[in-house]
Amino acid sequence: MDYSNEPKGVFMVIDNKSFYASVECVQLGLNPLTASLVVMSDQDNTNGGLILASSPTAKKRFHITNVTRKRDLPWDDSLIVVPPRMNLYIQKNLAINKIFHEFADEEHCFPYSIDETILDLTHTWHLFGDSPAQVARKIQKTVRQRLGLYTTVGIGDNPVQAKLALDLFAKHNKDLVGQLSYDTFAKNVWPIEPIDKIWSIGKHTAENLAKLGIHNLGELARTDPYQLKPHLGVMGFQLFAIAWGIDRAQLDQKVPIKDKGLSNSQVLPRDYKDQHELEVVITEIAEQVASRLRHRKKQTSCVHLYLGFSYAESEGSDRTSISHEQKITTTSDNRELVGAVMDLFHKYWHGERVRNVGVSYTRLSSSNAQQLDIFADPEVQIKKSKVDKVADEIRDKFGATAIFKGHSLEKGGTMLKRSGLVGGHNGGNAYD
Repeated sequence: MDYSNEPKGVFMVIDNKSFYASVECVQLGLNPLTASLVVMSDQDNTNGGLILASSPTAKKRFHITNVTRKRDLPWDDSLIVVPPRMNLYIQKNLAINKIFHEFADEEHCFPYSIDETILDLTHTWHLFGDSPAQVARKIQKTVRQRLGLYTTVGIGDNPVQAKLALDLFAKHNKDLVGQLSYDTFAKNVWPIEPIDKIWSIGKHTAENLAKLGIHNLGELARTDPYQLKPHLGVMGFQLFAIAWGIDRAQLDQKVPIKDKGLSNSQVLPRDYKDQHELEVVITEIAEQVASRLRHRKKQTSCVHLYLGFSYAESEGSDRTSISHEQKITTTSDNRELVGAVMDLFHKYWHGERVRNVGVSYTRLSSSNAQQLDIFADPEVQIKKSKVDKVADEIRDKFGATAIFKGHSLEKGGTMLKRSGLVGGHNGGNAYD
């Protein structure tokens, strides 16, 4: 492969090792690499408790994974179990990225997730060391000294090489640094099996590749990409590029975001069968999405309702959920939107036990002006719109629970309990 025309730079993908668990270890004055600690969410909808993160020692000693349930947790006095504090983790993520900005400006620092960041150091690495690997160790040392956290670094000639260097090598190396380049990619990555160890290749894709006789990147790289397309579509070309370590992505190029719709969904804390309880929680979700709609100065002309049935309800049945939409007159009004969603509920729900609820609004348009119904009093419509706007402003200033509808106090309501959650888990306290 001739790489002479391919983009080449110095990229690092930096992962905060066992991030949530490590942050909790530091808060307790423990070493993140040697302490046995798990972060476990005990929310009602986690089916008894879900482990979100485990320290490296806890994973090794007790065979804990990030999807282990509370019921599988071993009883051991040396194992520390703590609840999540999502606000604290967000605070620490910001502090870590602030350190990264000392090595790359904001335009070349790209947060990938709450525990991973991509740095483009092509033009700045030489200011901090004699080699990219030396710079990586300097970054690790800085984060460790200031925050007590360990970081793992993958280095590559492009972002995909850096990501694979992180996942396949850095996490297993003693210094927690791995490096790939165009020159070393084939030798180090092509033989790795199973192929779903490779970033972006999941179990389903691996099965499709196996049907073509492809079990590693070496075999993929030697395959005609036009033979891949009938089986994998455009993804076939993307995987072929990855097999050769090629990535032409321009991370600093802004991607325009299209407003295709707004939605919210919940996994309920238990099976809901009572009609009134379902009406309460559906109303809460519909109003929450309506508020987001108004914040973006948008209106909708189509509402959609999804109800996922409980496992017990859907077992042995072809009907596991309902999913329907309805066109409406363009609006962002709470009452009209809730009414439309409720129409769908009453029309299609037939008493099934529900565990998942989702509401979405699509066909969005700008709300520079209010669309009035000629069959209703215009002054009343305007007043209703002002009430929604004032309520939104109060929540913005004083929090989601500063003002709420009385139905949220009724059985079935989840808004008040979920108001303190971040990403569906306990927000906790953020402190130094």
